[in-house]
Amino acid sequence: MKEIYTNCNFNPSSAYDVAFKAENELNNARKIIAESIKANTDEIIFTSGGSESNNTAILGVARANKNKGKHIITTNIEHSSVYNTFMYLKDYEDFDVTFLKADKNGVIDLEDLKNAIRKDTVLVSIMHVNNEIGSVNDIDKIGTLIKSVNPLTYFHTDCVQSYMKLPIDVSKLNVDLISVSAHKIHAPKGIGFLYVRKNVKILPLIFGGGQEHKLRAGTENVGGICGLAKAVEMQMNFEKIDDIKRNRDNLMEQLNLQIDDISINTPSINAPHILSVSFAGIKSEVLLHYLEMDEIYVSVGSACSSKKKGSRVMQSIGLNDKYKDGTVRISLDETTTMQDVQTVVEKLKKYVEDIRKVTKYKKR
Repeated sequence: MKEIYTNCNFNPSSAYDVAFKAENELNNARKIIAESIKANTDEIIFTSGGSESNNTAILGVARANKNKGKHIITTNIEHSSVYNTFMYLKDYEDFDVTFLKADKNGVIDLEDLKNAIRKDTVLVSIMHVNNEIGSVNDIDKIGTLIKSVNPLTYFHTDCVQSYMKLPIDVSKLNVDLISVSAHKIHAPKGIGFLYVRKNVKILPLIFGGGQEHKLRAGTENVGGICGLAKAVEMQMNFEKIDDIKRNRDNLMEQLNLQIDDISINTPSINAPHILSVSFAGIKSEVLLHYLEMDEIYVSVGSACSSKKKGSRVMQSIGLNDKYKDGTVRISLDETTTMQDVQTVVEKLKKYVEDIRKVTKYKKR
């Protein structure tokens, strides 16, 4: 990125000769990213991140196809950038929205989806990996089901938490649109992309020049995009994923063994890097501040909803009321070591016990 910003900080759409260098870097980055999901380069649209990608996919497809129908489907455990966009379409643009309920494992029932699809259903949006508990929806089966019931219904999936964690091959999936955020794989914040399968009817959110195949106007952030491409190159072979999962599973096991009265919310079929755990008798915000003194950083659910009360996800999986205030999400990556895991277990055990003494919690 430093090299790009220092020696190639030009508008890739400009006609002067040095701009061609920026254009070449942009094209090369697009090729690398397209290859990571087995897409064509002209199907990759660069955005500012996952939220913009989700909004562009949902609003763009819904508005472009409303003459075919105004029924759209999503779930009750989507990220807020999906859920709130569907709510907007429902409240302000008169779309008929079906919110599918996820089960106790945080996934949808395929029979419920099948029964919900109608002739006027123009879009289904179901996330690949849940950002709070790490549950995994089978997007292969979901896409196949959607197209078998209504071939004209578009399928969008939020892959922000699954990209470079689980394999995604759009050449084999019945998926029309995919949203991705760069910073989830150590690339810069403020960059993302939207995969749009060829011939999908979609309108842009941002109008202006003809950048990004006329779907996202504005001068591209070449440095940030190249940073994303470099991060993809560094993780393309998924060689560290097994280590991440091994550490996460060890963390899960040790917490269960060493701390009483907890609930592991991450289901058995899961993404390798997320652990959701609830502790009875404590407030998650209090625990968060205890841990940050040791430079251990967890979240109280999703960073985009951590300052809001309640969680649609926890309500959907039927979390017992005694745990509802004490839920934290722990995220791991390839830099996490077994020693890190042991340290986190030790600190969590100590702080949970300390907080419970203050609150005079008694197991019940």
